[in-house]
Amino acid sequence: MIKTLLPTATIGIIGAGQLGKMLAQSAQKMGYRVAMFDPNATSCGFAVADWHTVADFNDADALLAFAKKVDVLTYEFENINGEILQTLHSQTNLPQGTKLLLTSQDRIKEKTWLASLGVPVVNFAEVQAVQDIENFAKSHGYPVIIKTARFGYDGKGQMKIDSQAELLAQQAEVEKLLQQPCIAEAFCPFEFEVSVMVARDQHGSVDFFPVSQNEHCKGILFTSSAPAQLSAEQVANVQEYARKIAENGELVGVCGIEFFVKKDGGLVVNELAPRPHNSGHYTMESCNVSQYDQHILAITGRALQPIYQHRPALMVNLLGQHIADLPELFNRYPQAMFHLYNKGDAKPQRKMGHFTLLGSEQDKAEWLVSLADVKEKF
Repeated sequence: MIKTLLPTATIGIIGAGQLGKMLAQSAQKMGYRVAMFDPNATSCGFAVADWHTVADFNDADALLAFAKKVDVLTYEFENINGEILQTLHSQTNLPQGTKLLLTSQDRIKEKTWLASLGVPVVNFAEVQAVQDIENFAKSHGYPVIIKTARFGYDGKGQMKIDSQAELLAQQAEVEKLLQQPCIAEAFCPFEFEVSVMVARDQHGSVDFFPVSQNEHCKGILFTSSAPAQLSAEQVANVQEYARKIAENGELVGVCGIEFFVKKDGGLVVNELAPRPHNSGHYTMESCNVSQYDQHILAITGRALQPIYQHRPALMVNLLGQHIADLPELFNRYPQAMFHLYNKGDAKPQRKMGHFTLLGSEQDKAEWLVSLADVKEKF
């Protein structure tokens, strides 16, 4: 039975980083109260929470006590203890569930599950030793991407091996990575990357935000441009695969799905993020409803809003090294909406904010050229 929560109910968010903060702001404009749980006492999300708990994500007792004080639970990122959340799911109101979470927390499990649905993925195999990588390369060729099976993000926990000689030259570093469970993936010679935010509510309705075209630098998202430069057929394929994932994964809320677009126009799913995603930030200004709004509507038992995009958008991430340049960026892009997360120390490579520009496709092309100095600092 669907439990519809009315305004003044309390939403408990596990994780109080920038995604949790933006979820909280969305919830509060709808009239909900927000509680947040995070081990970091200076988490940026706490500034907008009605109340919060500081405790370790692995503290089952603290999480249960937190859960009992709120009307519904959700989580803002996947690098948390899925087994504890699975237990909480049976005892508390966690409509977001844990099926997609537990699947996406392990890349081997994730790729195996996606392939079982008929969703295209690269060739892959579990690897435990250098010999396993050599055997994989004999079947699928170089380059080979080696990734930790768990807890990798923004390019961390992975290596690209271009040849047998490079594998031997970097053997010590590879063996260090292999101390954790790892997956080998065949390199996909893609043209560009895209992602889609898919939303599903407790009534079973599914909807999609416009597909965004993404550019990464050093493993970190630099820009997302929406809509992506895809054909109608490609967009339909993206949505077909996203629907399969959402329905079979029993999604409630939003999920980010990253794709490689190959030279022949084919699509390959790279990875899943069963929560709001960096590449969906543009929805806050560009669409009638944001990814955060849809997530809150879904977990509170309400119906999704039909999605439409007001204008094309370009979202640009800001890292710690960009903060000193904010005055100049404000002057250069007076039409932009800047979001600064107030995360404390502006450390290099740390996501500190983003800004979004709305305009025509021609505007987006010109802005990308003008952002060369921002990109250079990534």
